[in-house]
Amino acid sequence: MAADLTSYQQRVEEWLEACFPPSVRSDRAERTHRFLEEALELAQANGCSHDDAVALVHYVFGRQKGEPTQEVGGVMVTLASLCSATGIHMGEAGDVELARNWDRIDAIRAKQQAKPHGSPLPQ
Repeated sequence: MAADLTSYQQRVEEWLEACFPPSVRSDRAERTHRFLEEALELAQANGCSHDDAVALVHYVFGRQKGEPTQEVGGVMVTLASLCSATGIHMGEAGDVELARNWDRIDAIRAKQQAKPHGSPLPQ
């Protein structure tokens, strides 16, 4: 199974290389903000309220900072369990979105270039 995950990650890296300059694709803050945006959109799509999201932000940021590798593991476990609970095939959803992103490179680049430099907001 690890080979499948590595393969998917490599395919995403190939898309990143095709879509963005190194300064954008390797920008840890930018990648973190885009991940958080997508995680919040998934939570919203599953019925999470604004108040619950804000309460969780306060909870998380009121605790000690975690270790990134362990937190990635936690994200993967909880994403897989959420997908199971909602009947979504995680691998298929990832493949579909990656294919969609390949078809939207120009629009994604334009959105990236239009956003304020250093802002966590996507536009």
